[in-house]
Amino acid sequence: MASRRQQKVARVIRESVSKTILTGLSDPRVKGLISVTEVDVSPDMKNATVYLSILTPENRGQDTIFKAVCHAGGHFQHQLSGELTGKCCPKLQFKQDQKVQKTLETLRLIEEAEHEYSAHPLLESSEDTKE
Repeated sequence: MASRRQQKVARVIRESVSKTILTGLSDPRVKGLISVTEVDVSPDMKNATVYLSILTPENRGQDTIFKAVCHAGGHFQHQLSGELTGKCCPKLQFKQDQKVQKTLETLRLIEEAEHEYSAHPLLESSEDTKE
């Protein structure tokens, strides 16, 4: 369980990184929907892991976008240092959060299975005989 101070710093980091992604990056590789899903701050407040969810049309180019965001790490660090009031600014490390991707893939598979089930004539006729 994170301390209140860790939670507060995590919230500031989340807001700062989100704002910087939205307004402060001019890299043309950074496109699509990028959101900060979670921030974990170490107990000593020296490191923070920022989890990013990247959604693009047809899931293409996510690795390129992620690399571009990581490349801008110094810019994120600089922006964050101006927003934190503590003695030190946590070193940011970025990781891709695959939870949203996995959820979307699961929903797609369910929809595909449902479509196949409804289109299968033997399954439809067996349901009709139950009534």
